[in-house]
Amino acid sequence: MPEATPQPRTGEASHAAETLERRLLPGDGVTRRYAQASGDLNPIHLDDDAARAVGLPRAILHGMWTLAQAARTISAAGGGPLSLKLLSVQFRGYGFPDEELVIEGAGTCAPDGPALAGRLVGRVEFTARQGERVLLAGGVAELAPPCAVTPRS
Repeated sequence: MPEATPQPRTGEASHAAETLERRLLPGDGVTRRYAQASGDLNPIHLDDDAARAVGLPRAILHGMWTLAQAARTISAAGGGPLSLKLLSVQFRGYGFPDEELVIEGAGTCAPDGPALAGRLVGRVEFTARQGERVLLAGGVAELAPPCAVTPRS
């Protein structure tokens, strides 16, 4: 399943509540790639037998990978990674690489204007789930308008 770029729905009024949603299938290999990139080589993420040995049904996603997908979704709706100023969440459950991950959020859309129209700003509340199982709950992000960054010479 291809990843979708989050797009807030256009509201009729400025500063109206807006929603975003991203659905993705992590897929085979995501836990191995993330383990190598993050240095988190805990076998519960890599091996079904190791996961079962500690009471899990099979290998699970890294919680921080799941959070990174939520941050990516929210910051894209805010205009890019520089818009994300604060991120807070409660880890509530484990996810599996072969199940669809759904990230949902609601926030405020910027008023019409050349630089901000259609972008989320301010407080965004979000969750992540697989089916009825909640992986991330009580998520809060703060988005600021994008700013220009001038590289040092």
